[in-house]
Amino acid sequence: MKAWTREKRLRTRSENGTLGLGQMMTELLIAPKLVVLRGELGMGKTILVKGMAGALGANADEVTSPTFTLVHEYRGRSTRLIHLDLYRLETEREMEGIGLWEMAEAPDALVMVEWGDKFSSVMERADAEISMLAG
Repeated sequence: MKAWTREKRLRTRSENGTLGLGQMMTELLIAPKLVVLRGELGMGKTILVKGMAGALGANADEVTSPTFTLVHEYRGRSTRLIHLDLYRLETEREMEGIGLWEMAEAPDALVMVEWGDKFSSVMERADAEISMLAG
C-alpha cells in the first residue's frame, strides 16, 4: 500500500458544502488521476463526484451512484470524470474485467473509485485517496 506524503483534512456539514468541496477538488486533481474514495454508505461520495462533474462542465444532475452499473462516465469540457463502485466485485479478475487500468491510463480521465480499498492493486496504483468520515 502506498504511503501518502501529504494529508489535508477538510470538513463539510451539508450537501452544498460537499458539492463545493467536489468543485474545489477538480483544481487539485488534474487528469490523468486515479483516486480512491473511502467512506461508508451514505457518507456523500456520490455528492462529492456530483460537485466535481459540475466543475468540469458535465451535467451534475446526471450523476448517480454506480453501485449497480459499476461505472458511470461524465464528459466535461476537456476531462472525462469516470466514477466506479467496486463494492459488488470480489476478485482482482472481476475488477480488471471492467477495464479500470485502461480508464486510469487515459490522459483525459479523472477516475474516482469507490471501495477501491478492497483491492491492493488499486491502492498501489492510486494517485490519491479521499476518506469521508462521519462526525
